[in-house]
Order: sequence, then C-alpha cells, then structure tokens
Amino acid sequence: MVEELHLDLILKEHYAIDRPSITKLEGYDSINFKIETNTDIYVLKVYPNSSEVLELISAENELLLALEHMGVSCSRLIATKSDTFNLITDKYTFRLLTFLSGTFLAETIHTNLLLASFGSTLAKIDSSLINQNNAAIKAKETQWDLKHFQKNWKYLADIPDASDRSLVDYFCLQFNEHILPLQYEFRQSIIHNDANDWNVLVDNDEVTGIIDFGDMCHSWLINELAVGLTYVLMEKEKPLEIAFMVIQAYHAVFPLDEKEVDSLYYLIAARLCTSVLNSAHTKKIKPESSYITISEKSAWKLLRIWVSINPIQAKNTFRDACNFSKLVGKSLNEQLEHRKKNISSSQSLSYSEPIQMSGAAFQYMYDTDGNTFLDAYNNIIQVGHCHPNVVRAGQRTMAKLNTNTRYLYDELLSYTDHLLSKFPSHLTKVFLVNSGSAASDLALRIAKTHTGKQKVLVLEHGYHGNTQNTIDISHYKYNHKGGTGKKQDILQTELPKCFNTNLGTEEDIAKHYVALAQKKIEINEGQIAAFIAEPIVGCGGQVPLPKTYLKSIYAEIRKQGGLCISDEVQVGFGRLGKYFWGYEMYDVIPDIVILGKPIGNGHPMAAVVTTEEISNSFNNGMEFFSSFGGNPVSCAIGEAVLTTLEEEDLPNKAHQVGAYLKKGLHTLQKKYQELADIRGEGLFLGVEILDSQGNAGTELASFIKNELRSKFILISTDGPYDNVLKIKPPLYFTIENADQLLQELDEILNKIKKN
Repeated sequence: MVEELHLDLILKEHYAIDRPSITKLEGYDSINFKIETNTDIYVLKVYPNSSEVLELISAENELLLALEHMGVSCSRLIATKSDTFNLITDKYTFRLLTFLSGTFLAETIHTNLLLASFGSTLAKIDSSLINQNNAAIKAKETQWDLKHFQKNWKYLADIPDASDRSLVDYFCLQFNEHILPLQYEFRQSIIHNDANDWNVLVDNDEVTGIIDFGDMCHSWLINELAVGLTYVLMEKEKPLEIAFMVIQAYHAVFPLDEKEVDSLYYLIAARLCTSVLNSAHTKKIKPESSYITISEKSAWKLLRIWVSINPIQAKNTFRDACNFSKLVGKSLNEQLEHRKKNISSSQSLSYSEPIQMSGAAFQYMYDTDGNTFLDAYNNIIQVGHCHPNVVRAGQRTMAKLNTNTRYLYDELLSYTDHLLSKFPSHLTKVFLVNSGSAASDLALRIAKTHTGKQKVLVLEHGYHGNTQNTIDISHYKYNHKGGTGKKQDILQTELPKCFNTNLGTEEDIAKHYVALAQKKIEINEGQIAAFIAEPIVGCGGQVPLPKTYLKSIYAEIRKQGGLCISDEVQVGFGRLGKYFWGYEMYDVIPDIVILGKPIGNGHPMAAVVTTEEISNSFNNGMEFFSSFGGNPVSCAIGEAVLTTLEEEDLPNKAHQVGAYLKKGLHTLQKKYQELADIRGEGLFLGVEILDSQGNAGTELASFIKNELRSKFILISTDGPYDNVLKIKPPLYFTIENADQLLQELDEILNKIKKN
C-alpha cells in the first residue's frame, strides 16, 4: 500500500519532508500513517478522491482551524508548499496533521480530577462549535451519529447470540419510546462525536488534547456527552458515580437542560448498541479487523450492567450533577389510599411494604424510587419483562388488524400451527381464550360434554382459576377462608407429597396415594368426567408428584370413561427446563391440556388443547366463541413467545440455571436446617421452611421473603401453611442472578442463626 501511494515522494515533493519513518495506523474512513522525522511527528490521512469526501474534509479543516483559534487542543493542519490543506491526486486526497503525543485516556487511571477535566474539555469543544455553521457537516449522515441510531439496526442479525440480540433490540425499542419523541426539542450543533478513550490524550490528571475529527457531525448537542460518557463508564464498578463527575464538570462550563440530562440513560445505551452492532457486522465481513471491535467486550459488559440500572436512578443521579430537582413520584401512602378508594381489598398486595413499579426489563423490575429489583418470582413473564420480540409483535399487529376468530387471518393459523407443533401428533385442536381461568372452565365443559359425566376428581391444594366453576374444583379456594366447601360432584384426593410422609421410597409413596385415589374412583366408577392436576402443584407448595403417580391415576380414570386434564398454566412453555410441558416429567399424555400465564408473556391469553375426537364432541350445536380469544394481536404475541423460547434456547437455560440454583440451595441446606426441603424442576423451585421443632415455619418464610425484598430481590411464599419459598423467575435469570439470590439468602439465614 505504501508503495502504491508513493508516500515518500508525496511527502518530499509537497511537504518538504525527506526520508521519514512511515508506520501504518488503524483507521475507519481513511487510511492513516504515522510520519516521523528527526524533529517532528505527523499523521498523514489518505482518502479516496471524490467530491463528497473533499467537501467533508474541507469542512473538517475549517472547524479544526476554528477550534485552534478558540484554544482547544487538537491536531494542527499542515499546509502543502502550495498553501493548501488538501492535496488532491488522480486517485487520492491527502491531509497532513500534527501528531499529538501523550498518554491515551484508555491507558491511564481515571482519577476524579481527570474525569472532571474530561467533562470540561468536552464542554469547551461544544461551546466553541455551537455557533459554527457548515453546510457539508450539516448534510452529513453517519451511522455513528446517535440521531441516526436506527441506521445500525440492520446489523441486529449479525449478532450471533439471540439473547444478546434481544438485549440490543430492547434498547432500540426504548430509543423509539423515550428519545424519538424529543428529537425536535433537543439543541443541535456540530459535535466531535467520538470522544472515546483512544481519541483523548491526557497528562497529569488533565486532558491535553483530542484527536480524530472524522466522525464530526451536526447532531443533538447532548450526544457529545453521551458518546464521551459511554467510553469512560466501561469497566467501572459504579458507572453512575463516574457519570456524575463528568456531567457536573461539563455542566459547569456549558450548561445542559433537563430534557438533555434525562435522555442520557437511553443515549448511552444507544451508543453501546451502536458499538456492538458495528463490531458484529465488522467481524462478519472483515474478521481480521480489530479497530472497530477493540472495545466490544467492555461494551457488552456495560450494556448488561446498564439494563440492571433503574432509568429513574440514572436520571436522578445525572440531574443531581446539574443541581436540577430530582424526579419524585407519589408517596406510597398516597398511592395506597388511592388504590383503596378504587380497588377492592380482596385483591391483595405483595410484601409488608408494597412496591410502586415504574418499569421492567428482562429479569429486572424498576420501582418509582429508582431501585432495581431482581425478579425471582414473576413466572408469567416467561421470556423476560418487555422482551422486544413480544412488544414489537403486539405493536405491529395492533397497528394493522385486531378482530376475532369469525374472520380468516394469517396470525391465527400461523400461531396455532406453531403451538400444536409442540404437542404429540394426536393433540390437534386448540381453543384460544383470554385467561387460565377461562381455559380451565372451558376444559371442564369440554370434558363433561364429551363424557356425558359430571363428577371431577381433584387434588388437595390444587388451584385452577377464579371463575365459579374453577373455584369449585380448586381445593385451595373452596376449602380455605371464605370458601363454601366442596361441591357434591367434586371428588377430592390427597396431594401425593414425597417430603415428610415417612411412607418409604418414592414408589411406595406413589402406590399409597394411588390407592387412596382408587377408592374415590371405585365408589364413583362410571361417573367421573375428568381428573385435573398440575404436574407440580403450585399452591400446594411447589410439590412435584411421585414419578409413577399420574400414569396410574390416568389409567384408572380412562378405564371408567373419564378424561385426564393437565393444568400447565404455571409449569408449561419450558419453565421446567428439560420438559417443555410438565406432563412429560411423568411419561404420560393427557387428553386435554390447559395453557395460560406464560403463553403471552403477560398479555392476557390462554388455550385449551385436545384431540379431534374430543373437539368433535364439543361441536354439538352450542357454538363456542370468545370475543377476544385468538385475536390477531394475541396470536402474534403468542407466536413471538414461542419463537423467542426457541431462538434463545430459554428452556435449556432454565435447566442449567435451575440446576445450579437448586444445587446452591442444597449447599445452604447443610448450613441451615430451616431449609427443610428443596424441590422442583428447572426454574420452578420451592423451599419448604420448618422451624427447629419441625413445624411449619410460616413466620420465618414471611420474614425471609420480606428481607429479600429489602435487598431488592423478589420471591414469594405459598403452600397450605404459607411456609414454602417459591422461586419462579423469568427464564432470563442467569447464573450471576442465582449467585446473588443465594448470597443474600445466606446472609439472612446467618443473621437469624446468630440471633
């Protein structure tokens, strides 16, 4: 390349530089060379010869001269013998600039003084450029300009890991929601736009110069600070504290306004996404390049930290740096009184100190006070809070069509194809409704219609919904406070719980409880329409059934003409890790399957899946119709959930993280006898708490739940005595999240032990 360009001749003929040392440097839009003589060092930048490039570098020259005049430390232009700053040949355009020596910001310790100097330097640059007007720079569009962040979205597919893609896409979605509505309200100016730590030179805790103006553009003024902050926040344990110092110093020199400060959280995320998107694309088309990918690892690390930071906390930290008033929501008491006025007290709140939520992302939830909670509890949000695939599917379809199943539309057929592909080949018919309760109610109607029978066999402590019919089959409801007791057509059999039964092996336990159920079946033989059970009984305390129990009960129910219903509302869609459906744990296939909760990742939808024969029986002239079940929006969302589970391999992650967490809980169990039983599968786990006398540790379980809440981790309690910790996080839950939960649980239990 050097030979082709004839650099020796160019330098000698046009710059009077004879026999220099020439070293190639990394570059993006230009080919760069370090030129060393006995007395001076320069940078020679080589561009393709085009009118567009010439216009842009001429504009950059003009602005460099203006900055030099303002006293900003940057490279100085070197004129040719002909007194021009651009040397134009047939194929190339050349520019020569002074080489700024010094230590790069990336190579030095970021002291408080240096961070303040960095902030004030950016402010000086921006205050110098704010009144500059250059048509070429204004017309320039670059994908590195956050104003044009969307130009980079085409590279999403180049990110190899699907979960990483979703993290980036989440922030793309947030950019649309929080930044684009303000785009015409931001101040605009020419900015340097690339104050990364390899473009900033420092000496003795002070910034001494800034180089590489190739990304200069006319953009939102605040983007200058957003870009600079992005790089100095990398590899920092407390990024908000670092940002505070930089913003404070910038604001003291060149005051920001509140809209600009509030946008920084999302703009920093956008710059991180721009970096990883371009790195992914560059690695795909130019795998040998390290220039664009140099900060990729640090960018990914900060992006994962960034999503765990409550945007309100970030905004208030940045506001504090500028002495702006903090964002303050309504008081808890005020909200509680308002809720009490509008909402029945029969609808309970979680925790002794309720939480006001303001937002969420994947496995994190954000409250109105700026705190971030690790969600280890919300099993409805299967693929993570606000997953961009799910959100976009809903937005896109709602903007196009929302109707009902009396019409034909692609979303209904595509989704039901996809959903039914997850079941055995003879389960071929699906009914779409709006809630697990509606699905359970419908399943009962179908079973009774098909069999012509009325009685239903249920498990103790089972819960199947909130309609009158589903309350009637839910021991958890009809047998508890406020319940009216068991109806005549409901047959109740004991919950086959392995823990603390003293009945021998798991096989012995299964036989014992099967025998108890058989007595009920024999007495009511020929009258039982259905047996319904959850594969792991949630309200019973996350209780898995003995391995052979369902196979025996299913056989007995079918023998007398009934159907077997699996309530998969809590455990389905890969939560159990190795098993996409809970019934698979027991080597059985139900006649009817009830789906809900995670099916729509929080969107109200549910389903009943059954055979063609059973479905035909239900087609008896009484038309079934759900006004909203199976609407295009719900179908699109449901398909997005299935696709996300597959693309991101979330069931396998649930298996791996669940096994790790369960092993960690067993380790804690050896230290604390109160953790009497650890049970469950995948990310559907229960921890039964007993006191030192072996009694239900209801108060202790409540204490642990609320202590974890105070440490910003969400779990809940369940079981007949409310003494079982239930852990059912979104499937985005990671090994690091599991470690955090285990560490905090260990500290709580150790504190109790010492007291």
